[in-house]
Amino acid sequence: MAVCTGRARQTVPRLGAVTRACHTIKLKTKYDALVIGGGHNGLVAAAYLQKGGVNTAVLERRHVLGGAAVSEEIIPGFHFSRASYLLSLLRPHIYKDLELKKHGLKVYMRDPHAFTPMLEEGVGGRPPRSLLLGSDLEKNMQEIGKFSEKDAKAYPAFTAYLEKLACAIHPLLDAPPVDIPGVTQGALWSRLAALKTLRPLMKTGLKLGKNIPDFYELITAPIIKILNRWFESEPLRATLATDAVIGAMTSPSNPGSGYVLLHHVMGELEKEKGAWGYVEGGMGGVSKSIANSARASGASIFTEKEVEQILIGQDGCAKGVLLKDGSEVHSKVVLSNATPHVTFRKLTPQSSLPPEFIKAVSQIDYTSPVTKINVAVNRLPNFLAAPTPDGTPGPHHQCSIHLNCESMDVLEAAYQEGKQGRPSTRPMLEMCIPSVLDPTLAPPGCHVISIFTQFTPYWLEGGRAWTEEDREKFANSAFDWIESYAPGFKSSVVGREVLVPPDLERIFGLTGGNIFHGAMSLDQLYLTRPLPSLSDYRSPIKGLYLCGSGCHPGGGVMGSSGWNAAMTVLADLRRR
Repeated sequence: MAVCTGRARQTVPRLGAVTRACHTIKLKTKYDALVIGGGHNGLVAAAYLQKGGVNTAVLERRHVLGGAAVSEEIIPGFHFSRASYLLSLLRPHIYKDLELKKHGLKVYMRDPHAFTPMLEEGVGGRPPRSLLLGSDLEKNMQEIGKFSEKDAKAYPAFTAYLEKLACAIHPLLDAPPVDIPGVTQGALWSRLAALKTLRPLMKTGLKLGKNIPDFYELITAPIIKILNRWFESEPLRATLATDAVIGAMTSPSNPGSGYVLLHHVMGELEKEKGAWGYVEGGMGGVSKSIANSARASGASIFTEKEVEQILIGQDGCAKGVLLKDGSEVHSKVVLSNATPHVTFRKLTPQSSLPPEFIKAVSQIDYTSPVTKINVAVNRLPNFLAAPTPDGTPGPHHQCSIHLNCESMDVLEAAYQEGKQGRPSTRPMLEMCIPSVLDPTLAPPGCHVISIFTQFTPYWLEGGRAWTEEDREKFANSAFDWIESYAPGFKSSVVGREVLVPPDLERIFGLTGGNIFHGAMSLDQLYLTRPLPSLSDYRSPIKGLYLCGSGCHPGGGVMGSSGWNAAMTVLADLRRR
């Protein structure tokens, strides 16, 4: 048990002891299906394949399951969601089908969910203003009314508008994109059969109805255009805009940022639309529950089994994998939960792929703006805008706390610096303190904090790689900003870990440090995710499939890519 003290440590602690998954079964030399990577999508795919009667094994490179949805004790006594840190997008049918609650998933719902404090002088001895948003519409209107009565009146209509558009695209999440070659080529009977892939698109169109132009505008426009039409107050616009840029190297003024917003509000948790929550024990609890479900169906899951190469037979079909230790495991099909770059540029023999395909894979955009900072503290931050001097958690402590998000100009300036190869001097910060709701994460009186920061480039100005000094300099700058909102924060720090984009790539296999396995830009969505020739989870090599977030419908702890890939594989195996 760690003991909290007031002494701050500014160095990055070494990785603490992590419980390793027990290998209660031995790896065989042959399975029906192999899944490369034990991230949540790979585990979802394995669970559904096994339920479908396909003998499946998952091979995870690291000592712990989960990919980016993982819990680790990186500072002794403190358990972190080391990469992804919130749950909302996991598809409800996966939650239900795999009986995740039965298999250990417990979620703490957050309400309120967003807190944006201001950096301003209080008036008449009162604290600076802040914006607190949750599920109570009346309270939201009161909060917004502190900045604009007009915006307060407009907010209910805006949330209804956004919810209608978000709900309409749900059919697209749970099915592969339209089979364009199938519909346009081949015999009449096969073309007619392929028409069924149009159903999800038609369902979305029917749900949208007269709102189709609104939907088209939202996914193509800069979010600033949409928000400026609805609202006038900067704190509200900037708070909403953070969901339009988070995880993406874009700004509110860039086309396509509207879709990123839609992607982040289309979730559902405990039947509450748009809700977000903390997983007990950290995000590894999601992955663990999916793995437990897969194992209960008979799937075999292994850690510390790094794949060196995908094996291709003389017939040009995938036939298994070669492990780093030199052993071979054979299978009828191989599913890769790795990014398209890792799958096709590192694991697949290049001679097995068409040169034009290799070129296209090399051009996928993995630009990332994200640095994740995990922090252990011995007391809660005490924000000037919502004082809690006795250390008791306030409603705002359970939220996503948006710092340096008072105006669109602040977000734009941070983006422009990152775009030029300079870590933002006033970075956009999203702070979460899950231990406020989940006491299992830290010793009594202590807390874990996730700080999701933007904008930090993969390569620094002049093409220079990050150094430890660069990491510390950026983290110190971020902490200085937090200190300005919550004096005393820096002295509460027990330890921290700073993960810049190259670290996210190295540790979690996220090419470019991109948390979505590829940018969620309009040219890399739906029919073109990750490529126009690779939107149906099938690769040019028969028997080799993608099942990770690099596929449709993209990033976030959603599970749809794994589900869709598994359904595709099951359909193909039935045809054999």
